[in-house]
Amino acid sequence: MLTYQLRLGLAPMRRDVTPRPGIFNWEKAEERGRRAVRYIKEHFAEDNVTFVDLEGVNPVGVMYSEADAGRVVERFTTEKVDAVLLINCNFGNEEVAAMVARGVGKPVCLWALADDEFLPDGTRFTDSQCGIFGISRQLQRFNIPFSFIETSAVDSPIFARGLARFLSVACMVKNFTGMRIAQVGMRPKPFCSVIFNEGELMQRFGLQIVPVNLAVIIDRYNKILAENDAELEKGRELLLSRYEMDDFTPPLLKKMYAFVLLYQWVFETYRVQAVSAECWTAMQLAVGAMPCTAYSILADMGYIVSCESDLHGAITMALLACASRGRKVPFFGEFTVRHPDDPNGELLWHCGPFAYSLKKDGCPCKNVNMREWFQVKDGSYTVARFDQDDGRYRLLAGTCASMEGPYTFGTYLWAKFKNLPAWERKLVEGPYIHHMAEIEGDYTEELREFCKFVPALSPDSVDE
Repeated sequence: MLTYQLRLGLAPMRRDVTPRPGIFNWEKAEERGRRAVRYIKEHFAEDNVTFVDLEGVNPVGVMYSEADAGRVVERFTTEKVDAVLLINCNFGNEEVAAMVARGVGKPVCLWALADDEFLPDGTRFTDSQCGIFGISRQLQRFNIPFSFIETSAVDSPIFARGLARFLSVACMVKNFTGMRIAQVGMRPKPFCSVIFNEGELMQRFGLQIVPVNLAVIIDRYNKILAENDAELEKGRELLLSRYEMDDFTPPLLKKMYAFVLLYQWVFETYRVQAVSAECWTAMQLAVGAMPCTAYSILADMGYIVSCESDLHGAITMALLACASRGRKVPFFGEFTVRHPDDPNGELLWHCGPFAYSLKKDGCPCKNVNMREWFQVKDGSYTVARFDQDDGRYRLLAGTCASMEGPYTFGTYLWAKFKNLPAWERKLVEGPYIHHMAEIEGDYTEELREFCKFVPALSPDSVDE
């Protein structure tokens, strides 16, 4: 499964200057740095976010000399930080900043504390913004990608938003690096659009595709049916409590829920973070049941499963889950039909795999032919797709808002775009297909920022 645990290294720094009375006092810079670190640790720590500071690295807890760099790298490496926040407390030190960023080898964010002390006689003690221009240039010269938070006070909304964005980026990078994705079965024969290049994904990004033969899947599935009746009965009762059902589905509820246990076994056995699954027609032929509703249950458990053997779709869903740091559940709604009355309305639909938690209150909730039927709740959503053509990988991201539309079957969201014809043209001209991943909230900036840290991946958007 994906992990949302993050350790952020906090690296306050100052310029190594000769102490001078009055202006540009380095003791002021050190105190500001320590104060900022304390505030961040007190106000931004979460169950999934912890911090590593520089206490004990040198007597002041603020790096300022080249001699500090090695000790800071050792501290952050030993503590296994996932990212580093460079905190500029006066002019900063571009040499030390670059040495630490390169040595740690994790995503880096640059931020300067807003200068806040000006005396009536014109004296000021720090020029923190000034330093970020030199530091950023040095990072560029070392070819070190970095994020940036606008110069601001540590207790400002600007800093809070910037830090949240960077933590999302760090979460995406952590999970994307070395991600293992199970490929369960082959793609449906007519689905040429979901073809992918396994070797290229490994060479470019270090992604590992783990093939799982359907013979193995069928054997495990049958064992689950034979050995896990108590769990399957609980699953049957859960499904009965959720849906209005047709006459065909109820006798198959245990077989439907068996897919939940099956895919949990796949995740655990093959140590994967996502699954790209063949869901028709092989599953019906092999075991006489559909896995769609199981995908819904798995999604609410935190598992990433894309249907119709769309491996790029699974990657996209995983990135969206990480962008939200596990707080929201992605779904896999494809562009299907235009709204009958609104030229910017589109049906984002799939036959029934969306997480049950996404259901709109008060709307019909059915299970027909082993597939869910319900509308997704109202809100604003990010729409994204990871894909490629001729080895050029791109990450498309944009937004939509829910809208009213005709009732239909399957799981769906009627989505309003600013310029749907532009989206249609983008998908037609490629390198994308109609399969898209969605998640509640706007994470377009986080997805663009993520691409900075993946050299072979370019951000993309729809010109509106």
